[in-house]
Amino acid sequence: MMQPKDMLKQMIDFNKSAYENAFKNMNMLQEQMEKVINLYIDQASGMSEEGKKAAKEWASMYKKGYDDYKKLVDDNFKKMEAFFQDKK
Repeated sequence: MMQPKDMLKQMIDFNKSAYENAFKNMNMLQEQMEKVINLYIDQASGMSEEGKKAAKEWASMYKKGYDDYKKLVDDNFKKMEAFFQDKK
């Protein structure tokens, strides 16, 4: 019979795996969209330099937030794994 602690650890492992796969897919999509937008911005003749700079700064802030969020979630998964790790 499986112990409750083992079941919770399996649930955490499953959720971590699902999160990592979803995040990886979101990251690929975001990178592709960033390339398309940068290509558009670089070729947009009607867009001011100030507008181009603002759009690129926005993308940079988004990427930083994205990376910070990923680090936060990864750190919390590590804490959960450490909590359920066997103490031998």
